[in-house]
Amino acid sequence: MKKIIVFVVILLVAAVAAGLLFFRHTPFAYSGVVEAIEVDVPSRLSDTISQINVQEGSAVQKDEVLARLDCRDTRLKAAIAQKEFTRAETLLKTTAGSRENYDLKKHQYDQAALYESWCEIKSPIAGKVLYKYYEPGEFIAAGRKLVTVADLSEVDVWVYVEHDLLARLAVGQAVEGFLPESDQHFEGRILSINDEAEFTPKNVQTRRERERLVYGVKTRFKNDAARTLKSGMTLEVSFGEEK
Repeated sequence: MKKIIVFVVILLVAAVAAGLLFFRHTPFAYSGVVEAIEVDVPSRLSDTISQINVQEGSAVQKDEVLARLDCRDTRLKAAIAQKEFTRAETLLKTTAGSRENYDLKKHQYDQAALYESWCEIKSPIAGKVLYKYYEPGEFIAAGRKLVTVADLSEVDVWVYVEHDLLARLAVGQAVEGFLPESDQHFEGRILSINDEAEFTPKNVQTRRERERLVYGVKTRFKNDAARTLKSGMTLEVSFGEEK
């Protein structure tokens, strides 16, 4: 009987030791919602939209023309400014014109040319059009956004960790993301770590978890060529083995 008890105790000790070893070397995994890097693209001029070249969901390249404005008045002013500048330049060469007049006309021409370049609204980044707010023929005021473009080459994920884990984390540290739906892994890094504790955000599932004080950690991941990671997805984040 004693031998059986000793054997059972040994089994229990071995099981506990194996469990501790397993959990000690199991990577910490946290989950967060994928956020794309979104850029609002506004019009710099107030004018009528003559052409829009994209739809929601369209892939665009950096500096690709998204839309064109009517700009008849803007182009007319640019043409007049160019003629006046050319005349001032000619007069200056023949000593019949002043340097002050030349500088003034050059400034006016440069400004008019800049405004004319704004008649084409270009994408500042390569990405995907998430939202389109206007249609051809509509009037758009200066500063109003025409479209929102998402850069999906990299995505951000906020996760929230306990105080005990902070000592093992550093900005720039490599992390790994896991997408359970497709069994894919993604390389990432820590962008920032909040200095102050906060209650877990409301989008966390259980009330018990929301009542914990945690620290926000912003991570960024490289997307794959197919741009699998999209806004709203849940990504599991691993910071590596506990030491």
